Amino acid sequence: MSSRQLPLLATHRPTPHPPDTCAYKCGNACARDAPNTSGNTYFGDVLRAALSRRSLLGGGALALVPPAVLATSTPASGLHPRARETSGWDFTPVPPDAGDRVTVPAGFTHEVLIGWGDPVLPGAPPFDFDHQTEAAQARQFGVNNDYCALVPLRGGGRWLMVSNHEYATEPLMFPDWDPAAPTEAQVRTAWAAYGLSVVLVERGRDGRLRARVDGRWNRRITLRTPFEVRGPAAGSPLLRTAADPDGTRVVGTMANCSGGTTPWGTVLSGEENVHMPFAHADRVADPLVREGLRRYGFPEGPSPRGWEVHDARFDLSREPHEAHRFGWIVEVDPLEPDSVPVKHTALGRFKHEGADVSVAPDGRVVAYMGDDERFEYVYKFVSDGRVRPGGDPSDRAHNKRLLDSGTLYVARFTGDSPPEEADGSGGLPADGAYDGTGRWIPLAHGRRSFVPGMSADEVYVFTRTAADRVGATPMDRPEDVQPHPVTRRVYAALTNNDHRGSPGLPGPDEANPRSGNRDGHVLELCERGDDPTAERFTWRLLLVCGDPESPGTYYAGFDKSRVSAISSPDNLAFDAHGNLWIATDASGRGGRNDGLYVVPLSGPERGRVRRFLTVPTGAECCGPVIGPDFVLVSVQHPGELPGASPQRPASHWPDGGAAQPRAAVVAVRRTDGGPVSRPGR
Repeated sequence: MSSRQLPLLATHRPTPHPPDTCAYKCGNACARDAPNTSGNTYFGDVLRAALSRRSLLGGGALALVPPAVLATSTPASGLHPRARETSGWDFTPVPPDAGDRVTVPAGFTHEVLIGWGDPVLPGAPPFDFDHQTEAAQARQFGVNNDYCALVPLRGGGRWLMVSNHEYATEPLMFPDWDPAAPTEAQVRTAWAAYGLSVVLVERGRDGRLRARVDGRWNRRITLRTPFEVRGPAAGSPLLRTAADPDGTRVVGTMANCSGGTTPWGTVLSGEENVHMPFAHADRVADPLVREGLRRYGFPEGPSPRGWEVHDARFDLSREPHEAHRFGWIVEVDPLEPDSVPVKHTALGRFKHEGADVSVAPDGRVVAYMGDDERFEYVYKFVSDGRVRPGGDPSDRAHNKRLLDSGTLYVARFTGDSPPEEADGSGGLPADGAYDGTGRWIPLAHGRRSFVPGMSADEVYVFTRTAADRVGATPMDRPEDVQPHPVTRRVYAALTNNDHRGSPGLPGPDEANPRSGNRDGHVLELCERGDDPTAERFTWRLLLVCGDPESPGTYYAGFDKSRVSAISSPDNLAFDAHGNLWIATDASGRGGRNDGLYVVPLSGPERGRVRRFLTVPTGAECCGPVIGPDFVLVSVQHPGELPGASPQRPASHWPDGGAAQPRAAVVAVRRTDGGPVSRPGR
């Protein structure tokens, strides 16, 4: 690493991440003022719930509804969605760990499936950290993998694994990186490390999963891959550039964080911190565009990566609309390797964590989304068209157009307790639960805007501003928003927000009950009639994370002396029993590594969080896939700790010895080859 570091702002607050992660992943988002300055108040302060908590949620735990699942809502991982209650899990939770390793429970084993630099396409050379090239990286597994999905192939035992590559930490990627003058070769190599990898995965006779180099199925999608723009904002003047005067074709994707798998076997990927590589937002003349750039946190002055030196489209003074071409939900079809991936404008533009799909009883598709920044919002999209469950190719082609047209909504949450009871401590209200009602507020449908003073194009491109204007509820970093595959209840990971309650910023409320919320919480939402298309819902907090001994934490009412402490929930998934799995992004806070946790959602074990695994030092746990007899996790940015450099790596995982750290996908299974989940104690 060069001795010249990216400068941290003077207002930098303590975060769980080391400086390089903050600088290169999100541009020190926690160090600067939140882009949301709308001043939206929490509607629990001005509205009263029309019905009591007891009439809407009942007096006890939320119960599972009878399964009534369309065949098309079976997760594309091949897991059956039919849930059943279990009395627990027959594994002993792993203890907190700070070592440079992956830890799994007794009776389980793990191996690296694929890591940064491993060959993906035929002809890819072996990874050589000291001699990286654009050509090599474009055929190798990308850097800092996040979301992971499995799409099954016919015949069983084979899948196409799709992995997001969120960002590059160039000071740890290149031994001679100079932030003041990155070389064109380094910049182009980084471009090739972004995007997504599609990799064939097979199960061997020994039960192990193996990644295969394959010329038919495997694919790398990078910042140089052409994308089609679809939906109501395609062709908008706000998307047109000199290179694309029609506003319908974009080169590349980046900042791909989490995602979702559709019932028709495609993968959705969320473009999140897209502001990072752009430069000179302060030089944009158009006041509408300039305000939009401010609202999305685009930097003034030169970019920290210097991309604008090597490609003018990243210089906003020259191409101000290029910024509008990133920040979308991307759809990739791994089953059609030659297909052009799509950017969906109907789902809005913001810092997408991901998009997770549910199928309504009437066949319409609903996608839930979080905007991962402090005081941002929770969204959903409801399609106009309906899923065709048939196996004919024309049915699949129809389904692949469902995200082109529909209604985009944003959430407003109302608590049912007096506002003064949300005093910032996290202590339960007098009624014994953080809960209330809510409404999905429509923003746009096709070419019609529901936001006063904004055209439909402006709603889709400046979705944050539209949500500000309709009075959406600012949340504590909404990340994964996952619908349960059976109950259709929706779970949202609110990762943290240590600015909550700071002077001049939104204070605590029943949906975000703690000031200085460093540990985050998990919200549970039930739409009226268990219908994902409904515009009214009830909600309650499932978890208020942190030290179980603290009175400001809550584990769904379960005995906190019997839970594993959890902080900063990020990615969510479900298993065949209906339990919720949570991957965390606290990145070493308190000297403890991140991990993967499981919590039952019903029955006497509801709220009993148990730590299933931990990841190496400096790493984040991402993208869990919970299979019938395996678990996949993405180990992102191992060794990103203060003071780390290629000359002094803070981790040698996964290769050991003196090797440089590499992000990778890990497969976990039982040593006896049995199912991962078994009803237990």
